[in-house]
Amino acid sequence: MPNPSSSLAPAPAGQAYLQMLDAESGMLATVVQAASDVGLLIDAQGVVREVVVGADAAHDLAEAPGWVGRRWVDTVTVESRPKIQALTAALRGETPESSPPGGARQVNHPIAGGLDLPIAYRVVPVGTSGHLLALGRNLRTLAAAQQRLVDAQQSMERDYQRLRQAEARYRLLFEAVEDPLVVVDAGSLNIVELNGSAARLLGTSARRLALRPAPELFGSQSQPDVLLLFAQTRSAGRAEAAGVTLASGAKVRLVGSLFKQDGVNFLLIRMVPAPQAEAGSTTSGSLLDVINAMPDAFVLSDMQGRVLAANEAFVDMLQLPAGEAVVGQMLDRWLGRSTVDLNVLIGNLRQHGVLRLFPTTLRAGDGQATAIEISAVAVADGPQPCLGFAIRDVTRRLPAEGRSQRQLPRSTDQLTGLVGRLPLRDIVGETTDLIERLCIEAALEITRDNRASAAEMLGLSRQSLYVKLRRYGIHEPSADATD
Repeated sequence: MPNPSSSLAPAPAGQAYLQMLDAESGMLATVVQAASDVGLLIDAQGVVREVVVGADAAHDLAEAPGWVGRRWVDTVTVESRPKIQALTAALRGETPESSPPGGARQVNHPIAGGLDLPIAYRVVPVGTSGHLLALGRNLRTLAAAQQRLVDAQQSMERDYQRLRQAEARYRLLFEAVEDPLVVVDAGSLNIVELNGSAARLLGTSARRLALRPAPELFGSQSQPDVLLLFAQTRSAGRAEAAGVTLASGAKVRLVGSLFKQDGVNFLLIRMVPAPQAEAGSTTSGSLLDVINAMPDAFVLSDMQGRVLAANEAFVDMLQLPAGEAVVGQMLDRWLGRSTVDLNVLIGNLRQHGVLRLFPTTLRAGDGQATAIEISAVAVADGPQPCLGFAIRDVTRRLPAEGRSQRQLPRSTDQLTGLVGRLPLRDIVGETTDLIERLCIEAALEITRDNRASAAEMLGLSRQSLYVKLRRYGIHEPSADATD
């Protein structure tokens, strides 16, 4: 462990000078250890005569002993040099108005590796010899915390902007749809909002109906049926009621759907006028309108992965050129790191029927890859067997603190520290084995332990993958887990 205080004696300049410098050196070490991270003893010509580094800052200030013998102003970056000149000038009474003595100034020292080290200095005179004592506080930890705060704030701003854009799209679609729609609070049964089509059907403005009890929209004879519809929608998620009479006397058919927002349940009530109700049920059309307005991407495909339908959010994520169609294309054209990902998705859906939070990537039309998560479901017993994929962009999430489970157990400093203790061939071999094992474990997790798909993803034969599994002590492959 390096000594927290290090010094180099200046060139001899007389016995009295050496005795004075020794006294000042002892004082400098004592003050730095008690009140600061680094201390510099500056002579009357501005040259650093001694450097004392506190134990807590020894790692960041490892280059500080090399400042001895150099002018203090030459140890900082170009933009910090006027600050050093202002500190020394103010202390000597040359510019007392602009820089009062004792004021702290933050300067940056260039450090090997390209990163500057921020330090806040205060300067005090030492005796009558013209020497100065500069006491510095290491600000690297504070600067890192400020950078994390700025990153978090920018991420929140981006999320807020996306939320505003999603809300604007929802408002536009909610008002543009021709079907009368009413949103009702599932707990209080009060009207939350309704679109223009519903206001025109009810013969009043949306502002007047807001926060009023929803059963008041209907005639007294139909109110028991409406309350029953609300109860069935809360319990089953969807319900219908035909032959309902509005307070104005018009006949409608009600279609109710349950949805949740910010932990609160709401009822989306679609009022179909009687002539349209006789033409047939259009519940699926209303559901498609809601899906199309979702901020997350949604794709419907056949059992082989060919796109049957997609909402606007998915088209926006792809950023395709104008006129290029999505329907009819194979989903693996944009989805997955390779064709293996879609095969793993479809295989799991056929076997289990549902898949949650599958991590993969989405390749946009310009070739840029975006990290996404997929939750999917298979509907095999409907009129047309199909697969539904809910796709969410996860690049805007804040990075998790701490080291991930698959991070290399040795840092760069630890690996270079092995030089001289182990041959280069052993160091490279150990690092290669670590990376190879992590890649195999990641491929097995992505493919849900399907070794055939994992081998294809890694570009290995199955036999080579089995050999590496035995070599690294990963669980042995079973006969039915390979297909």
